Formats: sequence, structure tokens, C-alpha cells
Amino acid sequence: MISLLLVILGLTLIAIGVFFDFVGALGLLRLPNFYTRLHAATAGAIGGAVVPMLGASLLALGAEYLGPQRFFLAGAAFASSILLMILAQAGSHALARATYISQGAPLEPIEYDALRERGRGGS
Repeated sequence: MISLLLVILGLTLIAIGVFFDFVGALGLLRLPNFYTRLHAATAGAIGGAVVPMLGASLLALGAEYLGPQRFFLAGAAFASSILLMILAQAGSHALARATYISQGAPLEPIEYDALRERGRGGS
């Protein structure tokens, strides 16, 4: 009974991840500038990769036919999802900061620039 619940919950998380992937791809196509597209890509990476990996870990725990290897699969998927959740945010922040400092992308729709106001801006 508990394995059926784990499988259903895992498949639900995978379906939620598909939705996040779709929304992230739509954001990459429709958003106006580099920074908002980077936000959409990061949200798509977090929701579209971390959530399905957590679902795969629950799915592996519910698959009793895998035997003891299911714990290895679940642990690897869980550890990978935590690592990706940390690294995706750090990578997108580093990319946005480097682009802002080098002024590699226009800041057109931005109305308030706190970094420039503090004197730490790219110029």
C-alpha cells in the first residue's frame, strides 16, 4: 500500500516538473530581456529538474521489484536534486552579475536599479 502511494506521489512530482519545464521554455521565448529570460531558465531548471528528480527518488522507493538497488537510486536522485538546487541558483546569479558588470545586455525594462544607486554598478 505504501509503495503505491510512493509511486503515485512520484509520478505527480514528475508531472509537475513537466509543467515547470513548459513554463520555463515559454518564458525563454516570450520574456523581453536577458535577465528575465535568465530567471525563467532558472525557474525551469529548478522546477523542471529538481522536482522530477525528487519524484524519481520516490518512484524508486516505491518500486519494490528493484530490490535493494532502489535505495541507491533514491539516494542518488535525492542527492543530485539537492546539488542541482544549490548550483543552478548560484550559476544564474554569477551569470547575471557578470553580465551586469560588463554591461553585456541592455537594461531596458528595468525602472529601478538598486546596484547602480548604491554605487556598485557596472560602470
